[in-house]
Amino acid sequence: MSRTKRVAVTSPQTRLARSRRLERGRWRMPRLRAPEAERAAVLYRIQRRRGIPALVAMFVLVLGLPVLFALAPSLDDVRLWGIPLSWLLIAVLPYPVLAGLSWWQLRRAEKIEDDR
Repeated sequence: MSRTKRVAVTSPQTRLARSRRLERGRWRMPRLRAPEAERAAVLYRIQRRRGIPALVAMFVLVLGLPVLFALAPSLDDVRLWGIPLSWLLIAVLPYPVLAGLSWWQLRRAEKIEDDR
């Protein structure tokens, strides 16, 4: 039988969380200085307002596909490579569209930060 000592391997985040628990008192998040806090609040409000079109587009896509299929049941009869078009629209279309929406929104948010 081996006599080696067992060592717990933890991530840096776990070690940090444990060290905070061992310290006396409550850990508080560092505060920003007033000008930085104001700038962060302004950026947050602008980014949140400019994010609404991307969010609406996502909901239109996700909720609009079932409505489209309810209004046009003939899409089940159309086949592409032997697969019903409605299945392809549900299984393939949302992912690249959502990835494009996220890329678009990220670029817009970064542009706001660069401009301010």
